[in-house]
Amino acid sequence: MNKAIGFIEFKSIPIGIESTDQMLKSGNVELISATPLCPGKFVTLISGDVGAVRSSVKNGEHVGGIYVLESHVIPNIHQAVLPALVGASEVDEIKSLGMIETINAISSIVVADAAVKAANIQLIEVRLARGLGGKAFVILTGEVSSVKTAVKAAEAAMKDYGVITSTSVIASPHKDIRKIVL
Repeated sequence: MNKAIGFIEFKSIPIGIESTDQMLKSGNVELISATPLCPGKFVTLISGDVGAVRSSVKNGEHVGGIYVLESHVIPNIHQAVLPALVGASEVDEIKSLGMIETINAISSIVVADAAVKAANIQLIEVRLARGLGGKAFVILTGEVSSVKTAVKAAEAAMKDYGVITSTSVIASPHKDIRKIVL
């Protein structure tokens, strides 16, 4: 079976918690994160086999009803995305930096997966919307050409959804900028 990630963003914290409970009870899935986010949202992330994740997300959507803002399942999630989500990426060197900002939490995970699958880069972090007014961002590193390719691939993957607010590539970041992102 393939590893998948599923997530739902809710516009109600109590309904988000109730739906998360149902998601966990309904399938053999692992809870990655379930947390309130700005402004008054709740996001749940689960992982497991593709079928279990799809079923669990469907059950969460059913319980969440009108309080579900967005949901998504990524089958075959790249192995680098989960550590970046929990701040456990191990990056020894920053060659160049790529940054992608999105309007919501869920889209940042899709962006990170698209970027890391498109080029030889390392994900530094996928930061979900705490204290960011509902936004999220992805920071990645690698050779400048790879970083540019990854950012362009993420933009292309999300073009029809209009969720990317801005992107930037820094070819050779100043040493103090490196302190900010690591």
